[in-house]
Amino acid sequence: MEKFLALTVDGQGSELAAEVREYAIDQLPEGDVTIRVAYSGVNYKDGLASIPDGKIVRSYPHVPGIDLAGTVLASSSPDFREGDEVLVTGYGLGVSRFGGFSQAARVPADWVVPLPKGLTALEAMALGTAGFTAALSVHRLEENGLSPGRGPALVSGATGGVGSWAVALLARSGYEVTASSRKAGESGYLRELGASEIVTPAELEVPAGRSLGRERWAAAVDPVGGPTLPHVLASVRYGGSVALSGLTGGADFAATVYPFILRGVNLLGIDSVFCPMDVRRAVWDRLAAEWKPGEALVGAIARVIALAELPEALGQVLRGQMRGRAVVALGD
Repeated sequence: MEKFLALTVDGQGSELAAEVREYAIDQLPEGDVTIRVAYSGVNYKDGLASIPDGKIVRSYPHVPGIDLAGTVLASSSPDFREGDEVLVTGYGLGVSRFGGFSQAARVPADWVVPLPKGLTALEAMALGTAGFTAALSVHRLEENGLSPGRGPALVSGATGGVGSWAVALLARSGYEVTASSRKAGESGYLRELGASEIVTPAELEVPAGRSLGRERWAAAVDPVGGPTLPHVLASVRYGGSVALSGLTGGADFAATVYPFILRGVNLLGIDSVFCPMDVRRAVWDRLAAEWKPGEALVGAIARVIALAELPEALGQVLRGQMRGRAVVALGD
């Protein structure tokens, strides 16, 4: 491979635009492993990287894409050889260096995860950063005592990428799942993923003047944050946990200490970007085994798009109009 195509965001100030450009392989950044990218995925962070006030990327031109799966083209690392199937999520991919919206990428070897046996590259990116974040959330909740017999689990922002996968993974692990979404027409989709109850964010609100609501959830997966989070915390059962991974609802929230000191609630921060490699591999191994998505589930959550369709998909994810996950096909 001497030439390749990549979606490039370029411009200055408020004038940013995305277009597909051709590059030479020697224009890739320094790194140990060069990858022929088969698939990437559209994430909220990628949307932020494409707009002037996204506060994700410091300089342009830039190739977004915070995850990828593909095959090693060349490697100076003894851990990887030409032809190895691999995936990369997080670290600086698509942020501090060119990312996955490209037919080729070059990264440090310690960012690379061997594609687990049992997963195809398409399945890996149907999951992608969103599925990994959802799985890491469930993994951490279980480490903190969650089990199917403890009671229902809540998932906020349930039609998004993280939310969709969280509903599906919890349901297939035997949990009773309540899905929260403001999209009234998506109840059929959420039930298809395994939700037994669907509520709106308004139904999660604790009555005004009360610091605690009734104990409803054994745990919650929250990729939304913002003003809904205090209501979720105030309704978690004694000793339960909330796994917080996102800020699509806003970075700020106002809460009291009462859920923590009166009910022993745990607020677990979920960092899928710099998650230690041993934990990262363990979670991906679960996604290739007990949590492996079947063909029907992949088809329900993910849709495959072409490189040229990416600008519209990035706009959809920023507007909150993305259901599930868009996977970008980058093969020749």
